[in-house]
Amino acid sequence: MTFVVTEQCVQCKYTDCVDVCPVECFHEGPNFLVIDPEECIDCALCVPECPAEAIFAEDDLPEQFAEYTELNAELSLIWPVITEAKDPLPVAEEFNGVPDKRNMLVVEADV
Repeated sequence: MTFVVTEQCVQCKYTDCVDVCPVECFHEGPNFLVIDPEECIDCALCVPECPAEAIFAEDDLPEQFAEYTELNAELSLIWPVITEAKDPLPVAEEFNGVPDKRNMLVVEADV
């Protein structure tokens, strides 16, 4: 089992989760974070740290976020590892809790 970052992270990109990850499995895109399923050790330390409540255990992933398992795996191959917390996006407070943000996800590899 791995953990999965879902839609709630889009346009927020809080990085509190990065600080507690013991294996550096987070990867950073322009407006979203993902977890590398090959690196994640299932420790669950990141889950309570996420202000957007965007991280789920793969087994507990709500059905509406099913595509994010594959999306995390794919994007972790092209996005760089993030090892230290950064400020959230300037629009994070405005978008935290907003539903249906999948269409806002920016995939370009440049951060």
